[in-house]
Amino acid sequence: MPKDNALDNGGIGASPKRREDVRFLSGTGNYTDDINLRGQAYVHFLRSDVAHGKLNGLDLSEAEKMPGVLRIFTGEDFKTAGSIPCGWQVTDRFGNPMQEPRHPVLAETHVRHVGDPIAAIVAETRDQARDAAEAIIVDMEELPAVVDMRAALEEGSTKVHEELTSNLCFDWGFVEENKQAVDDAIKNAAHVTTVELINNRLVPNAMEPRVAIGDYNRASGDSTLYTTSQNPHVIRLLMGAFVLNIPEHKLRVVAPDVGGGFGSKIYHYAEEAFCTFAAKALNRPVKWTCTRSEAFLSDAQARDHVTKIELALDKDNNFTAVRTDTLANMGAYLSTFAPSIPTWLHGTLMAGNYKTPLVYVNVRAVFTNTVPVDAYRGAGRPEATYQLERVIDKAARELGVDPIALRRQNFITEFPYQTPVAVEYDSGDFNCLIDKLEAQADLSGFDARRKESEKKGKLRGLGVNCFIEACGIAPSNLVGQLGARAGLYESATVRVNATGGITVMTGSHSHGQGHETVFPQVVADMIGIPADMIEIEHGDTANTPMGMGTYGSRSIAVGGSAMVRATEKIIAKAKKIAAHIMEASDGDIELKDGKFTVAGTDKSLAWGDVTLAAYVPHNYPLDEVEPGLEETAFYDPNNFTYPAGAYACEVEVDPETGKVTIEKFTTADDFGNIVNPMIVDGQVHGGLTQGIGQALMENCSYDADGQLLSASYMDYCMPRADDVPFFKIDHSNGTPCTHNPLGVKGCGEAGAIGSTPTVINAVVDALQSGGHKVDHVDMPVTPHRVWQAMQQG
Repeated sequence: MPKDNALDNGGIGASPKRREDVRFLSGTGNYTDDINLRGQAYVHFLRSDVAHGKLNGLDLSEAEKMPGVLRIFTGEDFKTAGSIPCGWQVTDRFGNPMQEPRHPVLAETHVRHVGDPIAAIVAETRDQARDAAEAIIVDMEELPAVVDMRAALEEGSTKVHEELTSNLCFDWGFVEENKQAVDDAIKNAAHVTTVELINNRLVPNAMEPRVAIGDYNRASGDSTLYTTSQNPHVIRLLMGAFVLNIPEHKLRVVAPDVGGGFGSKIYHYAEEAFCTFAAKALNRPVKWTCTRSEAFLSDAQARDHVTKIELALDKDNNFTAVRTDTLANMGAYLSTFAPSIPTWLHGTLMAGNYKTPLVYVNVRAVFTNTVPVDAYRGAGRPEATYQLERVIDKAARELGVDPIALRRQNFITEFPYQTPVAVEYDSGDFNCLIDKLEAQADLSGFDARRKESEKKGKLRGLGVNCFIEACGIAPSNLVGQLGARAGLYESATVRVNATGGITVMTGSHSHGQGHETVFPQVVADMIGIPADMIEIEHGDTANTPMGMGTYGSRSIAVGGSAMVRATEKIIAKAKKIAAHIMEASDGDIELKDGKFTVAGTDKSLAWGDVTLAAYVPHNYPLDEVEPGLEETAFYDPNNFTYPAGAYACEVEVDPETGKVTIEKFTTADDFGNIVNPMIVDGQVHGGLTQGIGQALMENCSYDADGQLLSASYMDYCMPRADDVPFFKIDHSNGTPCTHNPLGVKGCGEAGAIGSTPTVINAVVDALQSGGHKVDHVDMPVTPHRVWQAMQQG
């Protein structure tokens, strides 16, 4: 918790303005596309315009003669390279490993989705490369495409990968030993509520499209990749070891300023491997900048689940069992973490906030001729929450009970709590959150607000939702057993300069979270010096320790904890130096407000005096400690963190048009201890807006031939400022995490997880208030869908 001086020195609990924003708002940021290397060439990818086809050949003769063309690469150039790797292997409920097809850098024999890269043209300018692409003659036999997941699983369906036995990637059951008991509980239940729903496919749209620049130093044999990435160390590992066979000490990956990612920039993409490969082949830098239209066809997409969920209750309305059956779209290839999203990041959250004794989750992952799917803000947790909170809301309506009362009755109230889906919640207070929500949202005044809406000819609805999420995915030994092919620790090096200033090098990497502001607050609070004495370095594998990057709300819980451990080592060493100088035992040395004192005496040394002594060791305990003051720590959590929340949304529906307007949105979140309240507010605002976007307007749509119908902002609707209200948020009732040194839980995904069911619950409530017999509307609840539901209901 904040110390007495926290607000004075910018430590924990303070809300200093974000340092990063000075350069971001003044246009002086250093993004990947701002980097231009001497002599660089440009690449344009010729991408498939059909979803499925057999490549018979490419005629490059005319294109190779075009002005400025340096070389045209095809799949033949990568036959000896590795496959773009998948970072997580899932074992199905029968003990078999998932089907894992090869994912080439450039298409070799087949194309498998619109946008699959066929050839890469490197030229002196972008325009020359693009012009040459139009001169390539592609001899391709178009094959039937499979887009619908149910159709893809039918006997005799066209296979996305001809070498596989079917389009089923895996059939996963969790917890398998619960299956019969769950079936029996549902069969014998006093009441069973069923909901069939779709979690619509999304296209992540960060402000900054992806960019990759490959460079090669012939003198040293070193390769460098500049890329828009959330985890440069992981890109270096995957690309170097599994694709291009470059030793890590000969490969540098740099991710400078990154303009948003939301998960879509976690993964290793083919374009990164190509630019690195081509730079060496041509002995000059090679740059690719993705266009927005290209991003719709090349960036990993998200969600895309079709689910049936059943909730069993006894005669007293206690939850007795949950059973779900989900089809999860993988797209044409397995993206880096795709298999973990509908399984371990989804199934383990199906207990929610409730003491349901039995849960069984079945997920069948399916290959289709569409862009690959992977994690997007929330990653599995939004899908689990949406299912659970929709079925609970429907159950309350069927039983004629208050939706909040039904939730309260079934809340977990004692912690730690071992769920039936493997995870153990360490702390929480769900009743406290719902109490706060009821007060903040003025739910007692809702009936009056509904009557005011009715006077205007509008239907007003109230939706509520309670959720829990798992963040800071860990520990490494557990996720390794679950199929992760990487560790999930984080690292930090704390380097204290002779004059007392500090540089912290972290394996975490920011793409908008405010690391350069928040991380110094943690170190400043521990030492008692101003936060502006501390700088953060991140994003360059050449000068930061090996880390796993930023995703899953892990930055402060895992990355921040690594900084705490490294700073603790710094303080312990500094105390030894101070003790020697003041002729005392290091056990008697206290550090407060940047000053070392001998307990019970007036002897003291300033922070700067001790740091200078570390580098000018004239009076120094050389027999005990080495000169200098620099320490590294790796932190591997022993559990997830479990943020939780309770949300309320009020909407107005126009019965003439079906248009939904969000009138109020209130949140009460438990994020544990808070380091920077202002940044937490911003994270929640952003998450809420993205969740509302999915609920009301965003939808990625393919036709039966695999053509992307929503391939630009003309057809893919993104939320704007006037689509959301002023949010009323609260995170004052946190219960500290019990197993990390900061007591923090993570906040980056909560808004996106809790918002979608809240909005849909509100829309259904509004329609039912108008006499419409509507118990579900699939996302996005566009005016057309709502109007149709009203006509049918």
